[in-house]
Amino acid sequence: MADSGHSSSTVVPGTCVELRSGTTTGALGLDTSFRPIDMHPERNKDNLHTAEASSSYDGQAFVGHMIAGAIAGITEHTAMYPVDTIKTRMQALSHPGQRLHGHGSVRRAMHSILKREGVAGLYRGVGAVAWGAGPAHALYFAVYEYAKELLGGNRQGYQWLPTAAAGAIATVVNDGFMTPVDVIKQRLQVAHSPYNGVMDCVRKVLRQEGVGALYKSYRTTLLMNIPFTAMHFSVYEGTKKWLLHIDTGDEAAEDRLSVQLVAGGLAGAAAGAITTPLDVVKTRLQTEGVHSPKRYGTTAVVPVLRRIIAEEGLHSIWRGMKPRVLFNCPAAAISWGTYETMKALLLGEDASGHPHHHVH
Repeated sequence: MADSGHSSSTVVPGTCVELRSGTTTGALGLDTSFRPIDMHPERNKDNLHTAEASSSYDGQAFVGHMIAGAIAGITEHTAMYPVDTIKTRMQALSHPGQRLHGHGSVRRAMHSILKREGVAGLYRGVGAVAWGAGPAHALYFAVYEYAKELLGGNRQGYQWLPTAAAGAIATVVNDGFMTPVDVIKQRLQVAHSPYNGVMDCVRKVLRQEGVGALYKSYRTTLLMNIPFTAMHFSVYEGTKKWLLHIDTGDEAAEDRLSVQLVAGGLAGAAAGAITTPLDVVKTRLQTEGVHSPKRYGTTAVVPVLRRIIAEEGLHSIWRGMKPRVLFNCPAAAISWGTYETMKALLLGEDASGHPHHHVH
């Protein structure tokens, strides 16, 4: 009796047909069948990858990116909140007797806040961010990863354009959710805020100014964050590949936490510095009427920018750049490091990309 595990195959000359014989079926122990040879196995591999991309990309399901993004967002914003408070104070129209925004020193600004309000003054409004950053960043990172996969940003080499486009798409979704949260946060951050907490601020704004006040800066926020995010993501991905190439000679190698932190920090600092003038406009619109009777009468960026320059000088649109960079550099490093680490943990790997060894 023939061995049931034996089989052989022969390619018919001049054809793409394979003749296979084996002992798996048939009365005589022969299984002869014609099967086309796959002349392009790489195409099937690409098709399989495309099919899997709809439910999983970068090895992670959509919900996995949302969980990792939510944790990254909450960690980033709460850790760096005091620096963000200083930036807001320096950019906003100050109380007549306070003059905080007239001084460019971050140290002096922090000293002023601590002297007048204590440590609690640095954290006014943190509740709004803790509540809003989770779902906003969950959508932000999940949409980014999906769009990057869809646009071809995960292909070999530095794909800056698909990466930047994916970041811009993610920003539109994120800012639609985060802008009202940011309005409440900044109104609580300014000196001598008339509000007694998050819910009191929400109620008073809605009652006195309407829902539109929560989205007054949405256009400016998009105009600022689309280039910010496009630069941020493209610099992050490019720096990460460059660092991996220098370190290992292979830009496709598994990245480490140290690479993520350096790349994230550089990306955040560069994007934050360049978009400072738009951030000043956003802050003025979001805190309009809180302490000063001045009203800009428009939500358009250019007229507000021109008026600020005309009344306060060109230097005023760069006010708060130092704390903005000091915020975005470590914040981006924390965010990307947390996000990539959480992705690895959810995949059952350590932060360096190696699988965890579970003890049973």
